[in-house]
Amino acid sequence: EEAADMMMCRCASCGVAEDGNINIKLKKCNACHSVRYCSVECQKEHRPQHKAECKKRAADMRDESLFKQPESSHLGDCQICCLPLSIDHKKTSLSACCTNMICNGCLMFNLIRERKEKLEPKCVFCRKKSFLTGKESELLFNKRIEANDPNALRKMGTIYGAQGNFAKSMEFLTKAAKLGDAESHYQLGMMYGNRLHLSAGKDMKKARYHLEEAAIAGHPEARLQLGIVEVENKRMDRAVKHFIIAASSGETESMKMVKKGYESGGVSKEEFATALRAHQAAIEATKSPQRDEWEKSRQGNVPSKRK
Repeated sequence: EEAADMMMCRCASCGVAEDGNINIKLKKCNACHSVRYCSVECQKEHRPQHKAECKKRAADMRDESLFKQPESSHLGDCQICCLPLSIDHKKTSLSACCTNMICNGCLMFNLIRERKEKLEPKCVFCRKKSFLTGKESELLFNKRIEANDPNALRKMGTIYGAQGNFAKSMEFLTKAAKLGDAESHYQLGMMYGNRLHLSAGKDMKKARYHLEEAAIAGHPEARLQLGIVEVENKRMDRAVKHFIIAASSGETESMKMVKKGYESGGVSKEEFATALRAHQAAIEATKSPQRDEWEKSRQGNVPSKRK
């Protein structure tokens, strides 16, 4: 450990030490962060010796991030009830005015309250009026895009994608992804992995990169796709890790894959039991009386419209 610390205080190529002198400022290797250099020239000169070790260390660091169980899904919590949002997109809504993700339980109970008290309908989060004209809604949305709001950029990318304009779709999704939006990374990963969306064909390197970025940010569906890719590549140990992490975040298809792995002997009894408990706990954490009422309303018991 002492030797490693000493190496980090000296240029890996020429051996010059960093002594606080402003003229000698060592910079870490951008890929592995395990060695330092005093200049670009020294880094280039040392590259042949360092290349193999650097590549291995960078891959190990990437796997450390990739196979770490995220604390929550990429969606985070509802801005109103502060409970984890369900990864089922049908159970959440994007506010047109402020582009916040709100659970449908909170939206429904806010609507019921407004109708009961005969209040003007407003956004449950930012309190802007809910019923906007087409021009008003478009104006607010464009303001969010100009402000580089990732949710607005992703929404625009999704709209272009639905229209078949994949070039514009990828333009907006790429902007949102650069701002750290996990869903945009996921959509880009799926697009790069599907030749129908790209005139130049598939780009699996970019597909994997975007899916991994989404998975690291807590996107369980992206992790499911990575697991499927690893199965196709016959790397079952990595596939199982992906499926277990995604299942533990509440992703149902991944839980099915873990069960299949257990039945075939690829997943231990302890791993299966742990994943199942975490899967059930993740789903339970997204439930509330308000959300349960919204679920019932889907069967037809929707609150009546205010006259």
